[in-house]
Amino acid sequence: MSAVSAVVEKKLASLPIAVQVQMPDGKTIGPNEPRVRLVIKDKSSLLHLAAGESGKLGQDYVEGKLDIEGSMRDLMVLAAAILPASPIDVAQGNWLTQMKRHIKSVRRHSLARDAQQIQFHYDISDDFYALWLDPRRVYSCGYYREPDMSLAQAQEAKLDHICRKLRLHEGERFLDIGAGWGGLLLWAAENYGVDATGITLSKNQHAYVNRLIEQKGLQGRVRMTLLDYRELDESRPYDKIASVGMFEHVGRAQLPAYFSKLRRLLRPGGLIMNHGITAGGVYNAEVGAGMGEFIEKYIFPGGELTHISNELAQIANAGLEDVDVENLRPHYARTLWAWSDGLEARLDEARQILKGEAGERSLRAYRIYLAGCAMGFEQGWIALHQVLLQHKATGRRDELDHPADLSYPWRRDYIYSA
Repeated sequence: MSAVSAVVEKKLASLPIAVQVQMPDGKTIGPNEPRVRLVIKDKSSLLHLAAGESGKLGQDYVEGKLDIEGSMRDLMVLAAAILPASPIDVAQGNWLTQMKRHIKSVRRHSLARDAQQIQFHYDISDDFYALWLDPRRVYSCGYYREPDMSLAQAQEAKLDHICRKLRLHEGERFLDIGAGWGGLLLWAAENYGVDATGITLSKNQHAYVNRLIEQKGLQGRVRMTLLDYRELDESRPYDKIASVGMFEHVGRAQLPAYFSKLRRLLRPGGLIMNHGITAGGVYNAEVGAGMGEFIEKYIFPGGELTHISNELAQIANAGLEDVDVENLRPHYARTLWAWSDGLEARLDEARQILKGEAGERSLRAYRIYLAGCAMGFEQGWIALHQVLLQHKATGRRDELDHPADLSYPWRRDYIYSA
C-alpha cells in the first residue's frame, strides 16, 4: 500500500460515519456497508482526500474525477471531518495576501464584468431554480419565525421581516437593489402599498418579473429594470431601500462607493436594509480548504465576502448609521438544507433541464454548493447579517426636547408585533 493510501485508510478509520473509498485500480478501503462511498478515478483526488482539501474534492466531483454515492448530508459530515484545520484560519493570509486580494477586487468589478458574472449564475435556467426554491423563488436566507415553518412560509416571513424593519408605508418610494425574481418587490407593493422599483443584471429575472407585474396588474406602481446600481438616478431619492443578497457581489474594494451610493439614493430620514452574507473571520474574504475557489469557479464568479466589522466600518465612513444588526446565520443553514433536499429529491427532473455534459457539470456543482454552504453556515465559517441603516443623526430635537430625527421607534418590538 502506498503512503498516500495509508494516510487515507487512517483518516477513514477516524471518521464519525462509515466511508468507503474505491481506488483507481478498483481496490477498496473502508467498511463494506458505508454511508458514503467515494469512487476515485484520478490519483489527484486521492491526494486531495489525504490532505483534507474538501473544496478540491468538490471540484474533482464536478470534473468527473470522482463519483459520490450517498446523501449530501452524510457527505458534508465527511467533508467537515477531514479538514486538517479551521477553513477560516487557513484563509486569512498575511499582509501581502490582503494586498493581493484588494488589487484583485479592484480589477474584477466593472459594469460589463459584473453583468457577465451575474448572468453566469442567475441565467442558468429559471426552470432549474424553480425545482428547489419556494413558489416565490426567493433566493436568499429565509426567516424561520416559528420552528415548524416550511421553506415557503419562512421566505414569506423573511419578506415581511424586512418590510417591518423598513417600516414601509403606503405611497412610499421603495427601491429593491438586486431584486431577483421579484419576491420582495411584489410583496412590498401588494402588502404595504409602496411605489416599488427593482433592478437586476439578470436578463432572465428581468423578463420574469415584468411578466409577473403585468399578470398582477401592477404596471405604473411597480417596475423592474435591467440596470447596474451604479447607474441609478440620484435626482429623486427613495424613502426606503433594500439590498438583499446583492452585497456579496459588490467586492470589498467597491464597498466605500457602494454605501456612498446608497446614501445618495436615500432621502434624509429614510432607511436602508442591507441583507448579505458575511465572512466568519475578520481577515478572510472566503472559506479556505479550496471551498472559496470552488464557489468562485463554478457558482459565483466575482463574489467576495467581508466580516461584519468591516461592513459596519464602511457604513460609518459613508455617512450612514447602523440602527439594527441581526445575524440570521442559523436561518440560512436551515434554508440551504431545504434547498439542497429539494434539489436532491428532483435530480431526474434537473437532468432533463440541464442537459448534456455541461448540464451534468452544473448539476454536480450545485449539489456540492448548496450542501457545502449549509455546512459552512452550520459551522460558523460564514454568516448572514441584516443591517438596518439611516443617515447619521443630526442632533435635531422636538418641542419636548426629545431626539426628532429617528426613523424608527424607540423599541424593537415594532418588528415583531402583529
